[in-house]
Amino acid sequence: MNKPIKSALISVFYKDGLETLVPTLHQQGITLYSTGGTQSFIEKLGIPVVPVENLTSYPSILGGRVKTLHPVVFGGILGKRADAVHVQEMAQYNIPEIDLVIVDLYPFEETVANTSEESAIIEKIDIGGPSMIRAAAKNFSDLVVLSSKDDYAVLNDILLAQNGTTTLEQRRMFAAKAFEVVKRYDIAIADYFLSTTPEVGSKKTLRYGENPHQSATFEGNLAELFEQVNGKELSYNNLVDVDAAMQLIREFEAGSDTTFAIIKHTNVCGVSQRPTVKAAWDAALAGDPESAFGGVLVTNGTVDLDTANAINEIFFEVLIAPAYNEDALAVLKSKKNRILLQLKDQPAGTTQYRSLLNGVLSQNNDIGNYTEWNEVGGRTCTDAEKAELAFANLVCKHLKSNAIALIKDRQLVGKGCGQTSRIDALRHSIEKARQFNFDLKGAVLASDAFFPFDDCVKIAHAEGIEAFIQPGGSIRDKDSIEYCQQNGLAMVMTGMRHFRH
Repeated sequence: MNKPIKSALISVFYKDGLETLVPTLHQQGITLYSTGGTQSFIEKLGIPVVPVENLTSYPSILGGRVKTLHPVVFGGILGKRADAVHVQEMAQYNIPEIDLVIVDLYPFEETVANTSEESAIIEKIDIGGPSMIRAAAKNFSDLVVLSSKDDYAVLNDILLAQNGTTTLEQRRMFAAKAFEVVKRYDIAIADYFLSTTPEVGSKKTLRYGENPHQSATFEGNLAELFEQVNGKELSYNNLVDVDAAMQLIREFEAGSDTTFAIIKHTNVCGVSQRPTVKAAWDAALAGDPESAFGGVLVTNGTVDLDTANAINEIFFEVLIAPAYNEDALAVLKSKKNRILLQLKDQPAGTTQYRSLLNGVLSQNNDIGNYTEWNEVGGRTCTDAEKAELAFANLVCKHLKSNAIALIKDRQLVGKGCGQTSRIDALRHSIEKARQFNFDLKGAVLASDAFFPFDDCVKIAHAEGIEAFIQPGGSIRDKDSIEYCQQNGLAMVMTGMRHFRH
């Protein structure tokens, strides 16, 4: 059933388009109520308008902060026309029925974009506007709400075509738009406060999510883990990669072998152990200088001037270290957006979480390297190979499955990650090694899961690899074991799988 509009409350910031709609309302005999600048605009059109203070018996007060927040106004909007008690109370308190509410909101986002003066920004937080819009949208069965100048022409056409009436479906459509406007407005205000107020609880609004069209927040206390000593705010993707980098570097304790790693899209694209941080950086970068561009860097050693000068030559997003020399910091801070994090001596959490299927998965962290060292090949590993294989297994643990890591002289020289078959991961790792001219003779291979056939050991052996580490557990383990035994190759089964999906 169509409902006629007999009265309208109009209070808007933007007047564009009212010059067409307001005359239509007047021509159809609709009583107009208004306030402030909108009232003056309507009067200049030569159209009669009733000031809202005539209804409320109160003027606009507190510098315009309070104009429409009054029971007469909200009673006229929220009163249900089919409810006898509502109708009786509205008559008792002289509350007129309001059939159309045209209200937009103060330009909060535009103000934030154009000034950093907080007092000006705060004054553009609309109070009465959202309240009236929500009230009118809630009561859409009885009245129409317009919350955007973009809808003025739409309503004008409806009123002309339907002789001043609207359908329930039309009123519901305008209500849905109104709730969306208020939602976006509230989010913009919350984002402003979260971005300008330090440590608001533990929840922080990020610039955007994995992609620019996705909104995102972070809930947690980063200050417990590291101090940010330079750079822009960490983004969603930065945080994901920083987490992967910190998981990796925790495998190698500070004060032990100096380790440097480069993370790209949560995968290790370069890692090495060397006597100095500079040498470890050089070897990590050499493992895949192409993928290192725009990566996240992490080390368990103190970053000195030589290392800083070398690192400064490439573009990277984040550098994480337990300490920096002052002269090194001066070099690294030469780019103001470059993010520098100083790790704190803080133990890692024990649980991982992932949201999916409208729920949350949790699991214990994947802690450890191997549960057994079972030599099943054609010969026993040399001491050098044992060290290389243990290192390779830890690196492979931090590559996405299916994963293969090729290590030579404590340097990642080839890796295959995120592949749908283990053979593809191996082929990819070999191709990476070839791309940067690494000789695989004498390298070792780690796999994050068992070899179901002997194809991988055959392919790797053909490239000069003679020592392997893998968890074992396939019903066809014997295939790869027999190949190693027949060809004098070393193979270790660890009994510990390191899938990383």
